Amino acid sequence: MTEPVLYDVDGHTAVITLNRPDALNSLDIATKTALRDHVHRAADDTSVRAVVLAGTGRAFCAGEDLVEHAERLRDGSTGLGDIVDEYYNPTVRTLARMPKPVIAAVNGIAAGAGASYAFACDLRVVADTAGFNLAFAGIGLSCDTGTSWTLPRLVGWAKARELLLLPRTVKAPEAHAIGLATEVVPAADVVPRAIELARQLAAGPTVAYAALREALDWSATHTFDEATTKEAELMQHTGRTADHRDAVQAFLTKQKPTFQGR
Repeated sequence: MTEPVLYDVDGHTAVITLNRPDALNSLDIATKTALRDHVHRAADDTSVRAVVLAGTGRAFCAGEDLVEHAERLRDGSTGLGDIVDEYYNPTVRTLARMPKPVIAAVNGIAAGAGASYAFACDLRVVADTAGFNLAFAGIGLSCDTGTSWTLPRLVGWAKARELLLLPRTVKAPEAHAIGLATEVVPAADVVPRAIELARQLAAGPTVAYAALREALDWSATHTFDEATTKEAELMQHTGRTADHRDAVQAFLTKQKPTFQGR
């Protein structure tokens, strides 16, 4: 049986790949479970210093598998709130909070929760043929998978409201213009470029990257004074790392720093 999610590690980079191309990488229970577990695996593996989230085939991820969902509606089994709590929230929280950079390689359409997973990543490399669709309202639903938090921080409050209330496919050029895509590349280059960026980040000061993530998240829900206090705390922490000491010494001796992530 084909694995619904693939997990590979090359050096210090983990690549997590949704692998249901015939179903546009939509998220049935087996896929949601495997994705959640592999994301946790990457987060917990101290040898992994950067992560790529990718999809196979024509789509990055079409969101919830509506065929399976329709069956649950007919038999009255587990409600959507329970599904969100058990699968979507643990996955997206870990993507957003793991102490290492995460890059989405968006090879095709990213819809619903699929788009939300991409938004939770630090960077999004997007195929020139790809797009994002906040499809929740189109099937009579609110949003989930962190969208209410990530989307307005990427595109602004007004644009986020527009994209949620009037769902449509935001194609790659517009996605880049409004901040949903970090960069747009030819479709064949999406995964190679994402891995290239991940390797670059994996060779960098990963303790500092984690602190930068924490500082940005903290500032989003705290006052300016609280944010600057947090900055001082994180500078104290990163200032004690071997990476910082070695980088300063490398600067003084006009050498290129080598970061060990400690």
